[in-house]
Amino acid sequence: MADLVLQNLSIVYGDVTAVDDVSLTIPKGEFLTLLGPSGCGKSTTLFAIAGLNQPTSGHIALGDRVFFDGSAKTTVPTERRNIGLVFQSYALWPHKTVAENLAFPLQLRRVNRADRDKAIGEALDLVEMTPYAERYPFELSGGQQQRVALARALVYRPSLLLLDEPLSNLDAKLRERARVWLRELQERLNVTTIYVTHDQSEALAVSDRIVVMSMGKMRQVGAPREIYEHPKDAFVADFIGSSNFLEGTVTERTEDGATVRLANGAMIRTTMAPTTSADVVVAVRPERIALVDESGENTIPVTIGHSSYLGAAYQYEVTSGDLALRIQTDRPIDAKEARVRIPPEATTLFSREAVKDVADSDLAA
Repeated sequence: MADLVLQNLSIVYGDVTAVDDVSLTIPKGEFLTLLGPSGCGKSTTLFAIAGLNQPTSGHIALGDRVFFDGSAKTTVPTERRNIGLVFQSYALWPHKTVAENLAFPLQLRRVNRADRDKAIGEALDLVEMTPYAERYPFELSGGQQQRVALARALVYRPSLLLLDEPLSNLDAKLRERARVWLRELQERLNVTTIYVTHDQSEALAVSDRIVVMSMGKMRQVGAPREIYEHPKDAFVADFIGSSNFLEGTVTERTEDGATVRLANGAMIRTTMAPTTSADVVVAVRPERIALVDESGENTIPVTIGHSSYLGAAYQYEVTSGDLALRIQTDRPIDAKEARVRIPPEATTLFSREAVKDVADSDLAA
């Protein structure tokens, strides 16, 4: 097994740039997720690695094996890349049993009957589907079909495992169980895995690293916690989870932060602004805003508005003068008035112009 390297990968369809100069190194054994909204280029990138999409330019290599080189005009066909691919639809042969579905890629590789039976048995055992070997796909649940599709992708021991939203057809409860099982299986096999999804919670739960994509570009690459707690731009802050965007003006900068006057006149201390602009937007997640009993630093009096019960939490729309924000709490609020505190360490600052640019393109799409 070796590292997968993408260099300056671009895919252009007419006037549309689907993948825009993507460079990425994926270490062997890593579970990497490509995350973003529909049309961001994540599946297009995945299919380029698989050989199903022809890049316009760039370079794709697994160790010393070059899959695509735009400069040399060379492309290795899909069937010679030894890649396991699981589609969103599972794509099982309906007229073949579970065992026969797994046998098919081995027959194409001219694996003899004895080795074929052994490989099928091992793959079905991996996904805990051995008792269903003689059943047909229509006799299986969605979760069982998903396991068979995965077993078929693993039966010939691929160098890479590519997963294109494989859990999207499952119900919410089964999807939660399946992602835990999938991650455990990937760790046991230590196979390099690239996973495509638009589900943020799914990406956070299974990934070693996440690549957030938008409009063909990589917006941020990092570990799940880094992506969630330290978004690099307003698109990432809004797409991963949700954020309040509070407009304000920087009145003072220090070594460890900045003081910002918000739209309602409140002065709050924040983390260091990555921008020299005086006009900023303070991003803060609803669950990081705390209810407090007394006034103090970074506290704001608010009026409680619309409420939503989310099961594990309550979400409230609150206002303070011209300031509107969402908060989440694990207990209901009975009063009409309250105080909230925005912890400085929970804030991220962006220039107001940068947030406007994102809103006009990505967030509005």
